[in-house]
Amino acid sequence: MIDLYYWPTPNGHKVTMLLEEAGLDYAIKPVNIGKGDQFKPDFLAIAPNNRMPAIVDHAPAGGGAPVSLFESGAILLYLAEKTGRFIAQDVAGRAEVLQWLFWQMGGLGPMLGQNHHFTQYAPEKVPYAIDRYVKETNRLYGVLDRRLADRPYVAGADYSIADMACYPWIVPYEKQGQRLEDFPNLQRWFHAIAERSGTKAAYARAPEVNPDFGKTMSEEAKKVMFGQTAATRG
Repeated sequence: MIDLYYWPTPNGHKVTMLLEEAGLDYAIKPVNIGKGDQFKPDFLAIAPNNRMPAIVDHAPAGGGAPVSLFESGAILLYLAEKTGRFIAQDVAGRAEVLQWLFWQMGGLGPMLGQNHHFTQYAPEKVPYAIDRYVKETNRLYGVLDRRLADRPYVAGADYSIADMACYPWIVPYEKQGQRLEDFPNLQRWFHAIAERSGTKAAYARAPEVNPDFGKTMSEEAKKVMFGQTAATRG
């Protein structure tokens, strides 16, 4: 059994997508980031960066003590290796998956996250910041579109954790100021993944955990989530 510390965000969806695709038994432990659950000591013991998702695998491969992990990319890689699925087993294929997984972790996620912040959540509109991150989002969409021009999935012929890492960040494309029709290869890939049973099952968990999923974030939640420092939170 795997305990998944989760809230329905793009990084949270990555992990439920893999768990559902792999058919692994898991139990969701909600981490309500709008109420500050990510700063509670018991969660910080698992995820010292006070960010979800995190997991505790109570039956790691080879036995032994439970394994806990934070950081969504590390979790995807761990689970792919645990199951022997969704990552190529040959050296070259594995390298393809890993470089695109790290591309998402280092670029697509952070840049689109800043897009979300300045276009959706910032208390005042900062034109330079909005323009900067909307344009960078567009550039990154272009990178994916070109990558997908001659292959069905990000790392090649097979669906992998690289696709699972990227997809949730593309879901709110309209809020990011993008049009999928401007990126036909990306659009084709996006709709193919949306139709997968694992994707549908993963996204069905979101309203189960957070009945307000998809609604506007409250001002109180914004205060909890944004602007914390080492002095104010653990």
